[in-house]
Amino acid sequence: MSVAEPVMKTMSDSRKPPHVVVIGAGVGGLTAGALLLHAGYRVTVLEAHVYAGGSAGTFLHKGYRFDAGATLAGGFAPGGPHHAVGEILGLEWPIKPVDPAWVVHLPDGRAVTQWASAEQWRDERRKMFPKAERFWQTQEMLADVSWDISTRPFPWPPESVRDLFTLAGSLRPQTLKSLPYLLRSIGSIAPKGDPMLDAFLNAQLLISAQATSDYASALYGSAALDLPRRGVNHVHGGIGELAETLSRWIQANGGEVLYRQQVAKIDVKNGRVTAVHTKRKLTVECDFLLANLTPWALQNLLGDGAPASLDNEVNHKLQPTWGAFMCYLGIDIANFKEKFPGAAGHHQVVVDHTKPLGETNSVFFSMADFDDSGRAPAGMTPVTMSTHTEISQWWRLREQDKVAYQARKEQYLNQMLDALERALPGVRDTITFQTTGTPVSFERFTRRPQGMVGGFPQTSIFKARGPKTGIPNMLMVGDSIFPGQSTAGVTLGGMRVARMVEQAVRLGRSVHVRT
Repeated sequence: MSVAEPVMKTMSDSRKPPHVVVIGAGVGGLTAGALLLHAGYRVTVLEAHVYAGGSAGTFLHKGYRFDAGATLAGGFAPGGPHHAVGEILGLEWPIKPVDPAWVVHLPDGRAVTQWASAEQWRDERRKMFPKAERFWQTQEMLADVSWDISTRPFPWPPESVRDLFTLAGSLRPQTLKSLPYLLRSIGSIAPKGDPMLDAFLNAQLLISAQATSDYASALYGSAALDLPRRGVNHVHGGIGELAETLSRWIQANGGEVLYRQQVAKIDVKNGRVTAVHTKRKLTVECDFLLANLTPWALQNLLGDGAPASLDNEVNHKLQPTWGAFMCYLGIDIANFKEKFPGAAGHHQVVVDHTKPLGETNSVFFSMADFDDSGRAPAGMTPVTMSTHTEISQWWRLREQDKVAYQARKEQYLNQMLDALERALPGVRDTITFQTTGTPVSFERFTRRPQGMVGGFPQTSIFKARGPKTGIPNMLMVGDSIFPGQSTAGVTLGGMRVARMVEQAVRLGRSVHVRT
């Protein structure tokens, strides 16, 4: 340790509760930190950026407050994870329900409205996909099972005998209905022969499960397809206000959230994490470390201290996840209202069902609530538009041919705007500002290696990753652990991690190392 480094002396003794350090002020890490602070622990959150939220953050640019990635949030209905955390902490979330959730525009001209009302959705799907009703009934049954399980502690994958007992206690007779589908994909239960139904399912699952129907788990995918019926919401001030609300709560209740403190190194001694060091020469000692990071980022920070299991996972088992190409737009509200009176604010467009999705062939358009003032210059509103993209192409161009890199950005921007024109003809005339972001941008602003976002594809619950890292007093949190993607998903993961820390302390030992 450098003599010049300030040190926060926080190792627990008989007079102090354990100190938990969280790397990264994403929703999952902040949720775990807030719950542990509420339970009496000392909590310090270290965030590299100047605001909270990461990929679910909201940033200021040219007078606009743009959502970096995620735009809509679920999990606030009674029994949902955000609702449960809000009840525990006494939080009021700044949300407003959205109905319809979004409209899906298919290549044959069909526009499928994702109504929140179960009755309206039933009428819509029967009109749009008249031969698929049996599939939708199965999907709803599986979704009911999945959402029911998520309202109780459900430590998946199980990583201890205690987890197995907890899982057993979470099961209900209704859960048994899902057993025949444990190893199946959404595609295996969907009817064949309707390419537009396939395009619809693939588009929904790619944004919610990071995999298309032939690969997405039937259980996870059914719950993801049901998200509009479970309730999606605008967040007043932008999606980043979820993380900011948690950050403010932590600071108001005696915890710390330190910004501009990018962690550069993690100390491991005798098989345990003892301290973290930031690039600004701050050293923080800890009893437990929660890493709101990807496995790649965690391995980088541990260096030679990384356990063999994590090295093997990163070097030999894991494949890079998706990246995102983003368009951030400013739209003239009056012009938009005149051209599209009563139009929904969220649209998903599939251009060509015969080609793979992503890479501008599927686009999600999300406009801020017109009543959410303060997010744009007067008379304007911010829009976030995204498409899945493979990350390596952007890095290769950025490093080898910067002219081609810029040309690719312009190409993707124009192709995405062309796709949007299919849904909203004339929408280009309402745009007054535009800029773009690539996986290179995401790495710069979120510190996620290579700009990978969204977590791992949910192809099988038996491939899900748990929180353990191979170091007893360090756990992962965020979209790399089950159930992964979405603010609701990382909140469920954060709740589990907080319980694991409390259980370890109650039992008088560190979290068990996975064997």
